[in-house]
Amino acid sequence: MSSGPLDIDDANGAALQRIVDAEPVLVDVAPAGETIPELRDMVLLHAGPPIGWKEMCEPMRAAIVGAMRYEGWAANDAEAETLAGSGEVKLLPNHDFRAVGPMAGVTTRSMPVFVVENRAFGNRAFCTINEGVGQVLRFGANDRRVVQRLHWLADTLAPALREAVKRAGGVELRPLMARALTMGDEMHQRNTAASSLFLREIGPPLARATTPGANLGDVMDFLAGNDQFFLNLAMAAGKATMDPVAGIPGSTVVSAMSRNGRDFGIRVSGTGDRWFSAPAPMPQGLYFPGYTAQDANPDLGDSAILETMGLGAFAMGGAPAVAGFVGAGTFRDALNYTREMAEITLGSNPNFAMPTLDFSGVPCGIDIRRVVESGVCPIINTGIAHKRAGVGQVGAGIARAPIDCFVRAIEGFAEKFLA
Repeated sequence: MSSGPLDIDDANGAALQRIVDAEPVLVDVAPAGETIPELRDMVLLHAGPPIGWKEMCEPMRAAIVGAMRYEGWAANDAEAETLAGSGEVKLLPNHDFRAVGPMAGVTTRSMPVFVVENRAFGNRAFCTINEGVGQVLRFGANDRRVVQRLHWLADTLAPALREAVKRAGGVELRPLMARALTMGDEMHQRNTAASSLFLREIGPPLARATTPGANLGDVMDFLAGNDQFFLNLAMAAGKATMDPVAGIPGSTVVSAMSRNGRDFGIRVSGTGDRWFSAPAPMPQGLYFPGYTAQDANPDLGDSAILETMGLGAFAMGGAPAVAGFVGAGTFRDALNYTREMAEITLGSNPNFAMPTLDFSGVPCGIDIRRVVESGVCPIINTGIAHKRAGVGQVGAGIARAPIDCFVRAIEGFAEKFLA
């Protein structure tokens, strides 16, 4: 209950300013257990709001099984499933530990993570390294090759990147992302420019590093061949940007959006860590040959943190090429999506200017009141996972956040501040 006059506009102004003022910088690449002390043996993080093993979708369960084999907690799938179902393994949301992860979002202590520091506020956020495309853990693939790749990321790529980042004195991500936006990326489903710009930044210190040794060619091949490599860096930047927005008394700004394949959840600044959830939507988009909407899993992943900060689908007007990839229509449609998102946000971020919209900043600061009043829900660019374990990605599209999340958030906000 409120102890005094509540000025929502002032609170929201402070929240919007924190988004604009954020200065995310890649400062390290380290084992997750080194940066997240709570991440011990038999503790595993996942995407989205809290969910139990029995309620999880197949792709997330398969990713957890693969991660447990990677960690050596189980010798085979059956043993891993029994262990996960027993309750001996703690399954917790990434967001509770200043972390995010794409799709299934599985994070364990031995997995390397990008460490991004928001130098404007001193907080840090973490995200695992992008595995590449095809059969990958985040989409629920978990065969021997997937686990081998995870070991290569931890044993070869991550140490090389760690030394290179240290040699570079960190990599400022905001100017890199801003430039990538002018080159057609929205940092969610299109990261071609951002990945290339990052490689240009990290390449020279990587070449001078002693860690890669004879593996430098493999490291460079992996970075150069993965157009979505920057996605996970952008997600860590998004988390580092939005965490200082949480906990502002009286603010109705959304501080996180995430999905676990069953539930879509949001957090609101004024109500802190409380989740407001509704059933996850089915993405609408384009499917790879041989697959249809009948094969799709409901929306999944922490990557909606990018839309929360004003990128992804909110910036689609500045990245029209992505509209065709996600089946969102024409250039005009992409512009209209961004204009529509401006109806439910408090302002714009001048640090991320879109040349296609007269260099206006991306819309940011989702206001739960505007969503409920207008009926316009946030849109999210997303990958589409097959609903069965082990198949992987089957397409890309867009999803609408369910209105019920925002209605429940309004009710929760009123209980806390207006009762």
